[in-house]
Amino acid sequence: MTTIDRSRVSALVGRERDAYRAAHPGSLRVHEQAGHLFGRVPMTWMSKWAGGFPLAYATAHGNRITDVDGHTYLDFALGDTGAMAGHSPRATVAAVHRRIAVDGGITTMLPTEDAEWVGAELARRFGLPRWSFTLSATDANRWAARLARLVTGRPKLLVFSYCYHGSVDETFIVVGPDGRPRSRPGNVAPAVDPTQTTRVAEWNDLAAVERELAHGDVAAILTEPALTNIGIVLPEPGFLAGLRELATRYGALLMIDETHTISAGPGGMTARDGLRPDVFVIGKSLGGGIPCGAYGLTEEIADRVHRITATGSADIVDVGGVGGTLAGNALSLAAMRATLDEVLTDDAFAHMISLAGDYTEDVRRILDTAAVPWSVTQLGARAEYRFTRPAPRSGGESAAAADDLLDEYMHLYTLNRGILMTPFHNMALMCPDTTDADIAQHAEVFEQAVAELVG
Repeated sequence: MTTIDRSRVSALVGRERDAYRAAHPGSLRVHEQAGHLFGRVPMTWMSKWAGGFPLAYATAHGNRITDVDGHTYLDFALGDTGAMAGHSPRATVAAVHRRIAVDGGITTMLPTEDAEWVGAELARRFGLPRWSFTLSATDANRWAARLARLVTGRPKLLVFSYCYHGSVDETFIVVGPDGRPRSRPGNVAPAVDPTQTTRVAEWNDLAAVERELAHGDVAAILTEPALTNIGIVLPEPGFLAGLRELATRYGALLMIDETHTISAGPGGMTARDGLRPDVFVIGKSLGGGIPCGAYGLTEEIADRVHRITATGSADIVDVGGVGGTLAGNALSLAAMRATLDEVLTDDAFAHMISLAGDYTEDVRRILDTAAVPWSVTQLGARAEYRFTRPAPRSGGESAAAADDLLDEYMHLYTLNRGILMTPFHNMALMCPDTTDADIAQHAEVFEQAVAELVG
């Protein structure tokens, strides 16, 4: 395998930083004038973009973004999945316009007919019959976790090292180098040490999962069916079935978060792989960019919640900590209905997954030809390359494979040549507007980047 010269990488990064700064005076001006914004960005994660300051964009349609300097980009980031339907999909825009400008009432804390349609569609896609709506997957996870603790009478969650379920306090826990649980590096001022609220295991390690469940205090296993935010880490054969069996045996619920893994298909990995969660969480992509999220419950879990709340010992209709004034608003539900009905359809997923397959094969071919020791993994409509081979099999292995310098090089190189990759990792996501030509354009730029890297 080819050895990559670190000094060469540093020099290339310096060149690409200079090129980025020179080409984006408008974005730099927006950043420098943002003195009233914490971190000079609307939301602190936006500081993650490579180059020293993020692009400021002017327009976005389909899978194209044009920045304030007039540069147009092929967008594989798609708002880190929030825009998986593409930017401003026509059907979603029409539904949102109708709700705002024609029917009126963006939010009233009253139901609309759209809500039942969306609930029925989510039930059809994912198999759980009872649904409630939120404004994000973070909220959906937080509220559903409360219900899991309620119905089991147990205090703790079990999560996987370097998982990601939004900014839920209990999930910022990892397996440390000594094999013991600890707060995830970078965790911001947790009110309670997460080792007190949460048990943690490495992904793909059923023996570790069973050891944690054996304590008898786990309300729910909260998991994605594949790790995504630390880089795509797929489940090994039998792992997800093992989670279902262990949860049942030890009296815990299985709570699956498909906020990212819906890329696997119209019903995510849950439908594709025949998973059987007790609780299901999703967010981001369903509203075509309008804030939304949802959690689903089996009939049994919903009934158990209602039996407990009927006694007056818990309250889910007023001050019990489940719900929010803007959750389930008319605008979100109108956007979700249009996006699910007309944009993220079966045909759209087939198109997106096929293109992701082509993207993956291009990257693999280029890496093999150049003998670069990286790997690439596909998960439905998304794919990601990592700076290690073989691909990581756990969150801990994936975190150890991080390389900030190579990461900056690849992000800046592609960005300076008209391609946006997800800033948090090297993930590419397809949307209904992505084309064969877009895949070919990426392959050309990626091949150039690798060639310059190896010299």
